[in-house]
Amino acid sequence: MTQSGEDISSSASNKKDKNHSISFELAIGKRKGLSQLLPFIGPAFIASVAYIDPGNFATNIQSGSQFGYMLLWVIVLSNLMAILIQSLSAKLGIATGKNLCEITREHVPKWTSVGLWIQGELMIMATDLAEFIGAALGLYLVFGIPMVPSALITAAMSFLILELQRRGFRPLEIMIAAMVFVVVIAFGLQVFMAKPELAPLFQGMVTPKFEGVDSILLAAGILGATVMPHAIYLHSGLTQNRIVGRNELEKKKIFKFEFIDILIAMIIAGTINGCMLVVSSALFHGQGIVVQDLEVAYSEFGKAIGPFAAILFGVGLLSSGLSSSSVGTLSGDIIMQGYIRKRIPIYLRRFITMIPPLAIIISGVNATSALVVSQVILSFGIAFALIPLIIFTSNQKVMGQLRNRRITVVASWVIVTLIVSLNIFLLYQTLS
Repeated sequence: MTQSGEDISSSASNKKDKNHSISFELAIGKRKGLSQLLPFIGPAFIASVAYIDPGNFATNIQSGSQFGYMLLWVIVLSNLMAILIQSLSAKLGIATGKNLCEITREHVPKWTSVGLWIQGELMIMATDLAEFIGAALGLYLVFGIPMVPSALITAAMSFLILELQRRGFRPLEIMIAAMVFVVVIAFGLQVFMAKPELAPLFQGMVTPKFEGVDSILLAAGILGATVMPHAIYLHSGLTQNRIVGRNELEKKKIFKFEFIDILIAMIIAGTINGCMLVVSSALFHGQGIVVQDLEVAYSEFGKAIGPFAAILFGVGLLSSGLSSSSVGTLSGDIIMQGYIRKRIPIYLRRFITMIPPLAIIISGVNATSALVVSQVILSFGIAFALIPLIIFTSNQKVMGQLRNRRITVVASWVIVTLIVSLNIFLLYQTLS
C-alpha cells in the first residue's frame, strides 16, 4: 500500500521522536535491582506537574481555610484516581506505540477528529491561562515586580525551558523534576512551620464528610483542578516511543516499570496538594480566616508565620506555573499532531498560547478570578479525554495483552462518571 502525502508528512514529523526511542533490551542492559528502574523514571513526573498547577493552589488553600482538614480525604481520593488514569494513558502509549489522539483519529470520522482537535486546543489555552498567570503572580509576590513585566519575564523563562526539549527528553525531565521538588521543599517547610494538629489531620484523610453545598463545590473544585485533560493526552505521548518493546512480554515489563514511575510521581503530587490544604487549615481555619485569593494567601502566610513562609509560597507558585506552562505546550503539540497530523514549531505554539494570558494580565483582571475561570473551561474537556481512553485501553485489538482487566474497567467507568458529574455540578453552580 502506498503512503499518502499526509502519511509521509506525519512520519517525517515523528522522526525526531523516534530517534530518541530505545529498545527495552538496550534500556535494561546489564542493570540489576533498583538501577533497572532508572531509564523509566521521568514521564510520570512531567505528567504529574498538571496535578500541582496554580489551580490546585487556589482550591486547596481555600478548602483548608474554610473547612479545615475536612476535605483532605478528597485529595487522597483524587490522587488514587490520578494513579489509575495516568497508568491507563501510559499503558496505551506502551502497548500501541501511539498516543491517545492518534488512536482516536484512527477510529472516528475526520470531522470528529477535527472537532476534538479544536476542543483540545481550547483546553490547552485554558491550561496556559492558569499556569502563565500563576508564574507571573509568583514573580510579582516574591520580587515585587508588577504583573505586566512579570508576565514578560515568565514568557522568556518558558522559552528557555522549552529549549531543553531540543536536547532530548532527559534534560527536560530533569528540569521539570527539579521544579516539582522546589514545590515539595516549599510546602514541606511550611508544614513544619505551621505545626498542624495530627489527630484531626488523619481524621480528615480517612473520613468522607461534607458540610453544606459550599464544601461539595470545593470538593468538585479540588477534583477538577487535579484531573486535567492535557495530562491524559500527554502521558500516552511521552511513553509511545520512549522505550519500545519488541513483543507482548517486553511491553508488560515496560509497563510494570512505568507504573512504579507513576506511583512515585503521583504520591509526590498528592503529598504537595495535601500539604497546601494542611498548611492553610492549620494557619487560617482556627482564626476564622477564609482565603479565596492567592495574593491574600501570600499576605496571610507572612502575618501568620513570617516573611520566609510567604516567600516559600511565592517560590512554589512560580515554580509550579513555569513547569506547568511548559508541559501544556508539549501537550498541545501532541494534540495537534495526533488529531490532524500537523505540527507547528514549538516556539510558535508557545507564542500563540501566551497571547490570551498576556492580554488578561495587561487588562488588569484579578489573577485568582482568571484561574477559577480557567478551571471551569477545563471541566468541559475531561470527558473527551477520559472516555476514549477507557474505551481503547479496554479493547483487545488495540491493546493486546495489556488490555484492561474487568476490575480496572469497572473502576475506570466509576471514576469517569464521578468526575464528569462533579464537573457538571461545579459548572452549573459557577454559572448560576
